[in-house]
Amino acid sequence: MRTSNSVLIKGDAAKVYQYAAEIERWPEILPHYRDVSVLEPGDRERVVRMHCVRRFGPIAWPCRWRARQGLMPEERRIRYWHLAGPAKGMFVEWTLEEKPEGVLTTIFHEMNRPLPIVGNVYTDRIVGPLFVHAIAGQTLQTIKHLVESGGEQ
Repeated sequence: MRTSNSVLIKGDAAKVYQYAAEIERWPEILPHYRDVSVLEPGDRERVVRMHCVRRFGPIAWPCRWRARQGLMPEERRIRYWHLAGPAKGMFVEWTLEEKPEGVLTTIFHEMNRPLPIVGNVYTDRIVGPLFVHAIAGQTLQTIKHLVESGGEQ
């Protein structure tokens, strides 16, 4: 499974990076996030537990996982390796690229965890499009709104 979401954000790249990197604040600023806990703190690398919901109409499906976050502010990149949860083994990378018209912000996900009998159907048809792509898109759109509007409302 490979998926990516991109959005052009009109604003300061440092501010976009700050919103993206400070995931412990996500429950305050992203309506779909319920909890983010730092389990193993660190300046450049840390282990976190995350909980968000993926809405399917009136149903709020809980999504929980644990990941190692790698921060590379000088490159404006953030990496994650999912350690536990339905997407265990997934690699995630945020990249911020300054363009004349704004900051092109992309979240890339890659996971190859075939299951017995069904192979990659689970990741390619369920985890990727129904959860990962949808949640990442909502995250990017909310950060875009925060940066372009000047902050939390």
